[in-house]
Amino acid sequence: MNDDASLSRRKLLTHTLAGVSAMPFVSVPGLLAATAAPDKPTTHGTWSMPATLPTGGPRDFDFLVGTWKSVNRRLKKRWVGSTDWDVFPNTLRCESRLGGIVNIDEVEFPTKGWAGMTVRTYDVEKRQWSLYWINSRQGVLFPPVVGGFTGDVGRFYGDDTDEGRPIKCVFQWRKLGPDKALWEQAFSLDGKTWETNWSVEHTRVKG
Repeated sequence: MNDDASLSRRKLLTHTLAGVSAMPFVSVPGLLAATAAPDKPTTHGTWSMPATLPTGGPRDFDFLVGTWKSVNRRLKKRWVGSTDWDVFPNTLRCESRLGGIVNIDEVEFPTKGWAGMTVRTYDVEKRQWSLYWINSRQGVLFPPVVGGFTGDVGRFYGDDTDEGRPIKCVFQWRKLGPDKALWEQAFSLDGKTWETNWSVEHTRVKG
């Protein structure tokens, strides 16, 4: 992802972020150890740039509300055809705001020493979600990816930079019943050939 984001985007979401800055993060005992084997992601997307960006509904991210434990698999090196994955855990707490058209999650990576937050906003007129990421290391909003869900699969596309090069980026969310979900990220230099470089398997924490 890009290390820079526009000042206008930061101003646009200042009020929203301020409203969640006091949101308590729930630490869940026993969720700090990844148990999955350090292999490649279990699901791979067949990616392509659509002629038009997907649309969705204002309740698309209601499924994510709650607390989750997750296993990350992230490529150690991108763009070199690597299959060497870094495997690490996170905990995630998600809330819905403004009747569902704003969705916010806070993620803690206990073995990495940093945290992150996603702010999702729904454009009622365009029927599309914009997903903004911010992490505790840099404190700036990354450029958004835009799209929506069709059934249990949501895809979100955007432009960014990686290692100084302009790229295309896609996020995919897949609902796997009420208590499981899969997120994947892929990058492309030309919009045709894609590399999946990060996947996260989420499991809901009950109770």
